Amino acid sequence: MPEPLSRPARCDALPEHTEYRDTGCEIAPSCLACPLPRCRYDTPGGLAAMVRTSRDAAIADAVRRRQLPIDDVAEMFGLSRRSIYRALRRTGRPPHPSRPA
Repeated sequence: MPEPLSRPARCDALPEHTEYRDTGCEIAPSCLACPLPRCRYDTPGGLAAMVRTSRDAAIADAVRRRQLPIDDVAEMFGLSRRSIYRALRRTGRPPHPSRPA
């Protein structure tokens, strides 16, 4: 009977018989208890990018759906007018379709 072929080891496989500690980060005490949908270290830009993405969506919602003026939205989020326009550009939504920027 022929010997089964052995599979080559994966290049990203962890070494056997090694103890790995799940120490988490400042978000959660362990990775298994983390509330984030994706690890902050696996996301380009890290935690700041994750926070910025959700903040930008809230800004776009305030400007587009609720049709709040840019100055009011800037004050609400504690940002400058320019930062509000940058956030809108990142979401791909212009400020108001009927009003000039």
